[in-house]
Amino acid sequence: MTLQQMKYAITIAECGSMNEAAHKLYITQPSLSSMIKELEKELGIVLFSRSNRGISITQEGEEFLGYARQIIEQYNLLQDRFVDRTSHRTKFSVSTQHYSFAVKAFIETAKAFGMDDYEFAIHETKTHEVLTHVRNMKSEIGILYLNDFNREALTKIFHEYALDFHPLFACDISVYLWKNHPLASRDEISIEQLRPYPCLSFEQGDYNSFYFAEEVLSTYDYRKIIKADDRATLLNLMVGLNAYTLCSGIITEDLNGSDYIAVPLAGENRMTIGYIRKQRVELSVLARHYVEQLKIIGAQSGDNVTMLSAPPQTRS
Repeated sequence: MTLQQMKYAITIAECGSMNEAAHKLYITQPSLSSMIKELEKELGIVLFSRSNRGISITQEGEEFLGYARQIIEQYNLLQDRFVDRTSHRTKFSVSTQHYSFAVKAFIETAKAFGMDDYEFAIHETKTHEVLTHVRNMKSEIGILYLNDFNREALTKIFHEYALDFHPLFACDISVYLWKNHPLASRDEISIEQLRPYPCLSFEQGDYNSFYFAEEVLSTYDYRKIIKADDRATLLNLMVGLNAYTLCSGIITEDLNGSDYIAVPLAGENRMTIGYIRKQRVELSVLARHYVEQLKIIGAQSGDNVTMLSAPPQTRS
C-alpha cells in the first residue's frame, strides 16, 4: 500500500465517480480502476461497490478512508514543515471542548509570546475531534472533562490513542443560564426544576455517544433538548428561549459578558477538567505556559473548584 494509492482512493470518494476522479488525477479510468483493485486485493476488503449507477463507499471502505485521510494530512504537514519549509514560525495548537476558560488561557498565551514569531491555532470542537487532533498531533494539547460516567470509556480511548490525561481541577456541576432566567436568583437549582426549560447540548456529529457528550448527566431523560454547534448560538438560545446548559461553573466574564451566570446544580455531581497530550512527547514552552494559565484560572474560580495540580507561584 502506497501514499499514492491512498490519495487515489480519497479522490474517488470525494468525486463520487471513477471517471471524474481519473480526470482530476490526470490518469486514465482503466488505470485508476486497476490500481484500486490492486489495493483492495492487498487489503482483503472492498472499498467501493460498483454498479450501473456509479460507485458507493462500503462500510469497510469508509473506515479505511478515515485512517487514510489522517495519514495524508500528516504527510502534507511533514512536507510543508520539513521539505517545502513554507513556514518557519513555531506552531502551537489547542483543541478543546466548548470552554471559554480554555479560550481565555489561549489568549493569555498568545499575548505573552506575541504573534510575530509564532503561529497559533485553537479548535473549539467535538469531543472525538479533540481526541483525534491530539492523537495525530494536529494539536499539542486537548482540553476535556472526566466524570464517573465517562471515565472508563474515555480512559480506554486514551490508552488506544497513546494519550495521557493530566487532571487540573475538579468542580461541582453548575447550571449556566441567562441572568434574567426565572431560576437565576436561586442559590441552587435541582434537575427537576429545570424540566420546563430547554436543555442545550453540543452536537457531537457521527460520534454522538453519551460518553462523548460535553454535558454531564447526558443519559438523563430531558423533556426538552436542543442541539447546537457553537457557544455563540447557545448564548442566543439562552436569552431567546430561557434555555440552559450544564457546565463547570467557571465563568470568564471578560469574554462572554455579564449577562450569563452559573448556579450550582443540586446534588453531588463533580467533574474533573484536565488536558490530554501525546505520550512520550515533551511539551513545548508555549504548551507549558498554556497549562500554567489554565491552573491560574482554576485557582481564581472560587470555592466551586478544587485544584488537582498546583498553580504557578505568583511573583511579586
